[in-house]
Amino acid sequence: MSKNANSGAQDIATRRPDGTHRVVITGMGAVSPAGVGVEALWNAVMGRACCIGPIARFDATDHDVSIAAEVRDFDATEHGLSKKEARRFERFVQYAIVASDEAMAQAGLDMEAEDATRIACVFGTGIGGIDELQSGFSTLAEKGPKRVSPLFIPTMIGNIAAGNLSIRYGLQGECLNVVTACATGAHCIGTAVRDIRHGYIDAALAGGSEESVSPICLAGFANLGALSKSSDPCEASLPFDARRAGFVAGEGAGAVVLESLEHALGRGATVLAEVVGFGSTGDAYHMTAPEPSGDGVARAMLQALSEGGFTPADLGHLNAHGTGTPANDATESKALAAVCGEELARTVPVTSVKGTTGHTLGAAGAIEAIVCALSVANDCVPPTAGFAEADPACPVNVVVEAKTNYPQKVALSNSLGFGGHNASLAISPYRTSLA
Repeated sequence: MSKNANSGAQDIATRRPDGTHRVVITGMGAVSPAGVGVEALWNAVMGRACCIGPIARFDATDHDVSIAAEVRDFDATEHGLSKKEARRFERFVQYAIVASDEAMAQAGLDMEAEDATRIACVFGTGIGGIDELQSGFSTLAEKGPKRVSPLFIPTMIGNIAAGNLSIRYGLQGECLNVVTACATGAHCIGTAVRDIRHGYIDAALAGGSEESVSPICLAGFANLGALSKSSDPCEASLPFDARRAGFVAGEGAGAVVLESLEHALGRGATVLAEVVGFGSTGDAYHMTAPEPSGDGVARAMLQALSEGGFTPADLGHLNAHGTGTPANDATESKALAAVCGEELARTVPVTSVKGTTGHTLGAAGAIEAIVCALSVANDCVPPTAGFAEADPACPVNVVVEAKTNYPQKVALSNSLGFGGHNASLAISPYRTSLA
């Protein structure tokens, strides 16, 4: 991992050439189908593991899909939540708290020593408390309005993860829930980066969480034609593969602590990586399908690279959205070609974690940003589980074996959401100099 030279803080460029703040990652946390913790996620991704299996949470006999990427054997009380919190909070909130506890602990952020009004929480979810929503509707229909829980609303609403995280840590800066479907996690991180970069806040807890493995959610996605109907876990989530036929629903949470470099060095924090750029665009095309040319995705990628002072020739790898749907992967391949040119695009290493984790929807952008940050910090690119047969419609360099001893200037982590929401985060290894 790149050395953090905090001892010479007075010699470090903490501002960008335009005078805005450099933004760095000082803490990371994850709950994923690989288990609890960033280490479990990283080991699974680097080991090209498949964390998909038969659905265990409910009887899926009548469903068109029988597999998912669940967070299995999860007991929130074993990871820092009280029994009361575990009963009251929906799974997406529980996942968010456990991931955030890990990130905050790694960052070593002492809230008693901080100005809490300068530390924000930007934490989203694509769907929110879908279990509570389904349960509440059933109670209303079967038992009547008087039997609906008085906590139905504050349990189910998507912003309650950010709200509870702010309460838990005493974060009194802005408290936001940016919702852009499957781009939610990336947009939350990007929003926090912009706020820190321009001095509105000094630090933020940011990320995304999802509890999407539920009967109503899987039924909706399956009837839309978005899910793989394979019953073989290892043959279901196939990013960029010619056999791909839909994504596999996943769940979990990713959390990062972001700070201005000045703030991080001032308190002696260890810097893990730097978020050098953020791009955000809209397709203005379709409710669910990406714009086929990939123009919107390409613009987001170019925005992120440009903000970091990089060109497409500097791109070390692309951590793709790579859902394993026919449309997404072809579109993202075209976007990479538009950014880099067709010749260079065929050589840039491309990886997708969704063969390992499934598609964690609102959590995906945050989980994948963590993987991307670890990749550049450790001079490597993870392999893509599930990929075996190249598709002419996706003429990109999909990584099938971990690429190591591979220093990079910058990498991109893409996230795309229903409605045409595109986000791209540019992440670099931490260097004391901007040269």
